[in-house]
Amino acid sequence: MVVVPSISLPPAELSCIKGVRHYEERLMFLLLALDHPDVHLIYVSSLPVDPAIVDYYLGFLRDPRDAAGRLHMISADTPGPDTPGPPSQSQSQSLSQALLDRPDLIHRVRALLAETRTAPGAPGIHESPAWMVPWISTDLEAELARLWNLPIYGPSAAHAARFGSKSGSREAGRQAGVPMPRGFADLHSLAEVEHAARALSGRRMIVKLNDGYSGLGNAIVTRSGHSLADSPTSFSAARETWDKFAKKICERGAVLEEYIEQDLVSFPSALVQITPNGRAEVIATHDQVLGGVNADLYQGCNFPSRGEYRAEVNGCALRIGRVLAGKGVIGLFGIDFFVVKTDGGYRALLCEINLRIGGTTHPFGAMLLTTGARFDPVLGAVAADGRPKYYTATDNCASPSLRGSTPGEVVRRVEELGLGFDRRSRTGNVLHLLGSVPEHGKLGFTSIADSPEEAMALHRKTHLALGSAL
Repeated sequence: MVVVPSISLPPAELSCIKGVRHYEERLMFLLLALDHPDVHLIYVSSLPVDPAIVDYYLGFLRDPRDAAGRLHMISADTPGPDTPGPPSQSQSQSLSQALLDRPDLIHRVRALLAETRTAPGAPGIHESPAWMVPWISTDLEAELARLWNLPIYGPSAAHAARFGSKSGSREAGRQAGVPMPRGFADLHSLAEVEHAARALSGRRMIVKLNDGYSGLGNAIVTRSGHSLADSPTSFSAARETWDKFAKKICERGAVLEEYIEQDLVSFPSALVQITPNGRAEVIATHDQVLGGVNADLYQGCNFPSRGEYRAEVNGCALRIGRVLAGKGVIGLFGIDFFVVKTDGGYRALLCEINLRIGGTTHPFGAMLLTTGARFDPVLGAVAADGRPKYYTATDNCASPSLRGSTPGEVVRRVEELGLGFDRRSRTGNVLHLLGSVPEHGKLGFTSIADSPEEAMALHRKTHLALGSAL
């Protein structure tokens, strides 16, 4: 695998996320795949990953030394969009663009691929499949894959741009016949949004930029006066204004939807996989934990989603997955829903399709690879040794007391407190975003246990131990 976790999205919203450049580390759980002796992995990042973080993940494996020999960490040494100071071209540059500007790094990856395929005892080049695993697929990632002569495990750039957008999500939902909030798509000016708003009867509505990330492209409007721009508006991104937001609508497109608030129960997300042979399946469902001023920013998740509506979410997600598979989409991606309570039970409404690696991917992958869990058809759950596994995960454990600590110090602290991962019971915490600790005092972790109550209790205890409030 060649892992390119480039967050190739507009930098305006990304700059609002503390430590966003270290979000490239969320795919570090893929290092756990090195437990298989035939796997070789090249991991590219904007900034060098602290060796203590690499050692932490290799420490989960049966033979860390052998795995280290099959791992190559490459850094483009580019700052991220959260770097302090005035914006510059380098700070807003994505990892993928930085790689394309560095022929030496392109050549280095190509040479490593050739070396791996011709190593003594290795299969022949045509027998040794290799994949590029991006965080998101854009034209930049497509060009990297072309230069390395690798297939991408993920949707094409065209598919990601269309069906990973808010407008494309509504199109796929309509074709799949799944319920959605009332609304309008493919709006490209504030005038079009204003016109669409007149067709909605509710007092509150939400405008969502097509390529907004983690809820940061959203604006909740309470209708008042003659226009939306004159109405009270709560922007999810800090320092946003209608003048700037209207420009983004013109550049990137948007949708307008009714704001769901009555009988709203939860915000589940389905993790869907479409294999290269075109088979779509739902491999997990989560209940998302949201925060921020509009309660629409991803903070973490609980696995699995509640049983009362899990089948409803599964069914809707599978129908969408089959529609996308029919269009040639492959890869792993998330589909977010609203769940509302009705007289007849629960109803899932499509929120959006994130046709990329999402916030629930790394905790699910970490749980599978650390516990060896698999779906058990008898139990109807993901289980290891016949015991179902549950977890609570966060991307936002932040504490001033952690700032200035090294990743290695945090790992040792967690282990000494007995909050690390126990290989015998296959329970405990798996840490991520450790690179964000020194500067921002922030990390993430996945608390794995044998019941939802135990997972939540471990999660709370870990927050408390690290000096972070839930």
